[in-house]
Amino acid sequence: MKSSLKFAAVAFAVATLSTTAAVAEPGAWSDEPVRIVVTFPPGGTSDLVARLLAQHLDTDYGQKAVVDNRPGAAGTVAADYLAKQAPDGTTLILSNNAPFTISPTRFANLPYDPIKDFTHIAYIGASAPGLFVQPSAGITTLDEYVALVKETPMTYGSSGVGSISHILGEAVDAALSVKSIHVPYQGSAPAIQDFRAGALDSFYDMAVQNSAMIEDGEAIALAIASPERNPQLPDVPTFKEQGYDVVIENWVGVSAPAGIDAEMRTKIHETVQAVFSAPEVQAKLTDLGITHVSMSSEDYEALVADLIGVWAPLIESAGIKE
Repeated sequence: MKSSLKFAAVAFAVATLSTTAAVAEPGAWSDEPVRIVVTFPPGGTSDLVARLLAQHLDTDYGQKAVVDNRPGAAGTVAADYLAKQAPDGTTLILSNNAPFTISPTRFANLPYDPIKDFTHIAYIGASAPGLFVQPSAGITTLDEYVALVKETPMTYGSSGVGSISHILGEAVDAALSVKSIHVPYQGSAPAIQDFRAGALDSFYDMAVQNSAMIEDGEAIALAIASPERNPQLPDVPTFKEQGYDVVIENWVGVSAPAGIDAEMRTKIHETVQAVFSAPEVQAKLTDLGITHVSMSSEDYEALVADLIGVWAPLIESAGIKE
């Protein structure tokens, strides 16, 4: 191997957890519209999953739901907002790595406790990011990328300081022994917009979500940070098969403020699981590069707690503690 730097994937923990859950009939749990808070601006993976959930809650289970985008401070703005809401099931968050398993290590004075201040209700699944470069760069492999960056440092866009794409970018630099220039955005959508405009040399983002750009020749995908090639992108090699032991995945789920009623928690869990277990919804998740996994609320909470420890050394190596 050309690099010994190791990244822990969410998959290792998911595989060890059970999928049992309390029995409940899926359906609406509130007469009021449910607000699904998203930690990033419209257009990114979290936003798309939240809108998919809101649509099917309404059409399939009679639960009105709206998406509320609250980007900023690596997801902590949205998480802090949620922690202060009433635990009545009317305000949820499309949870992910940024505010719950990255920020606890990154920020010395986090305004919330990622476990005690929340009820992590339903795990949805995980996806893997990739490295994309401009076609004009004339490269198709990581070795060519290394040679190019050592000659002329390249810019890369991320969905924000402390985001999974930023941590991956900094740590890939370490793994490849290069130094690129980080340009943070508030979400992946504006980063991709600037990339398309030619203002960025490269960007990191969820790989499958950008398959259209690959097919249209707008971007070259150099590598995906999954354990194996993704069936949706069979021609995109992994970092590992190019000699760099880099594996990292981003998870998404649904969480609520702490103190939610146990019966309501079970109802929300079963309804969310029912939405994402439907074949047509799973097909849409697959299009986003997300593999759905069912697990109990208890196992989901345990997973979040475990991953704080998994992410800590990755954040240390990226040098972004504040």
